[in-house]
Amino acid sequence: MKAVVYSKSALKTLRRMPANESRRISTKIEQYASDPGSQANNVKALVGSPYIRLRIGDWRVIMNDRGSVIDVIKIGPRGDVYR
Repeated sequence: MKAVVYSKSALKTLRRMPANESRRISTKIEQYASDPGSQANNVKALVGSPYIRLRIGDWRVIMNDRGSVIDVIKIGPRGDVYR
């Protein structure tokens, strides 16, 4: 299993959203960390960027997969996270 490191802005977003959504997003990130193939249809590389995005309903998680560590850069709603 890969280690997951959250940025300050990602943690702030998780704390501000409803508890059930926060748990759902955290669970999906942990599933990706333990088995990247399980979330393969929800993960795509961002064009022109070294990051990947994980789709969870209307939420997007921008991550950097550095081998044994996953950096969660940003979490946000579907249109605003890419700005």
